Amino acid sequence: MARAAERFVCQDCGAVYPKWSGRCDACEAWNSIVEEPRVGAIRATKRGRGIALVALQGDSPAPARLQTGIAEFDRACGGGLVPGSALLVGGDPGIGKSTLLLQAAAGLARRGQRVIYVSGEEAVAQVRGRAERLGLADAPVVLAAETALADILATLEAERDLALVVIDSIQTMALDTLDSAPGTVAQVRAGAQELVRFAKSRGCAVVLVGHVTKDGQIAGPKAVEHLVDAVLYFEGERNHQFRILRAVKNRFGPTDEIGVFEMGTAGLAEVANPSALFVGRHSEAVPGSVVFAGMEGTRPLLVEFQALVAPSVFGTPRRAAVGWDGARLAMVLAVLEARCGVVFGGQDVFLNVAGGLRIAEPAADLAAAAALVSALYGAPVPPDRVFFGEVSLAGEIRAVPHAEARLKEAEKLGFACATAPLDCPAVRGLEMDRIGRLQRLVEQLGDAADDAAE
Repeated sequence: MARAAERFVCQDCGAVYPKWSGRCDACEAWNSIVEEPRVGAIRATKRGRGIALVALQGDSPAPARLQTGIAEFDRACGGGLVPGSALLVGGDPGIGKSTLLLQAAAGLARRGQRVIYVSGEEAVAQVRGRAERLGLADAPVVLAAETALADILATLEAERDLALVVIDSIQTMALDTLDSAPGTVAQVRAGAQELVRFAKSRGCAVVLVGHVTKDGQIAGPKAVEHLVDAVLYFEGERNHQFRILRAVKNRFGPTDEIGVFEMGTAGLAEVANPSALFVGRHSEAVPGSVVFAGMEGTRPLLVEFQALVAPSVFGTPRRAAVGWDGARLAMVLAVLEARCGVVFGGQDVFLNVAGGLRIAEPAADLAAAAALVSALYGAPVPPDRVFFGEVSLAGEIRAVPHAEARLKEAEKLGFACATAPLDCPAVRGLEMDRIGRLQRLVEQLGDAADDAAE
């Protein structure tokens, strides 16, 4: 029998090497490469059996859903938890992952479903204390504090009519068949495989909590994200009350769907109409404040872009963006200078997305440009106007998807006008200002500045 090959695996990124090294070439981490247990050679003991082939066209029933009663959580999951599926929830420490999942578990248990919450980081008394603070002490959720995955699986196998299992967290679980410590790549990968296998074989929904690295990615090998059916990120700032549950992968629903929550003394509360919170209504028009009509998954969302342009006291002006891509900010500034003649040299530029939300879609280019020019000229933008559109390097305003949904959301919230690309549809009750080039927006704000000066 051939001798199994040795392999050394980086515990930070999962890169595999044939021999030990002090530094990982993939993620540049030091002293993170350890030897994994030898894997025996795989030999075919018998011929495989034939499998049934079916046509692509056919009737397949939609997956059943388990409603937790938390509408924002169910929305991010694609309509609720799917029996037999595995979810991975990641987020920064202290952001509220355990609080959210305890509330979801309690909501499902109160609907007559069997729910088990397994904590590898906290004692049972700590979980009970959190439940009392959240007003969930009477929920029929069964608790356990354990890190031995073999014991956990044996307990779960003995359960009947199990609907949901929450594992908090996967990095604390350990299999005694592996010599590596809990949290290593081998343990995380093997533990996730066992839990996903259990979910599929028993038709039970399993939710795994995952730690994140310094750059915001879920710790452990990427294979874990490929194993599960859905990956949700819980985003937000500790010192801010808003939290965003964002779906980045979902085999049973749309990706980039979000649920919005507000952290309070009684736990996480749903925000049914996020646009009303992320848009600040000023008593008077303020230069640099612009409302962007965005999309998060299938949900239209209005947010406020705030810009500040001030003379720089340093040799190199500062360029800072909070809630938006800094490279995108640099591109919009370059287009404004090269195509529209707007000079930001010698000026510090700051751009902020209000409410702690992070915007990634290119449709925010036009709103960012309007906020920057408005702040530079000191020309306020009418508070009843929304902006959206992608800015090309040639200074053209390009069309973006879901224009009608954006406009209807703006009209519903009382906005009267929209500045958008040329091919946007008309929406009743909303005045349209369709522009094809960024130069026209600069001219409009320049005229407004001149009128204000007079």
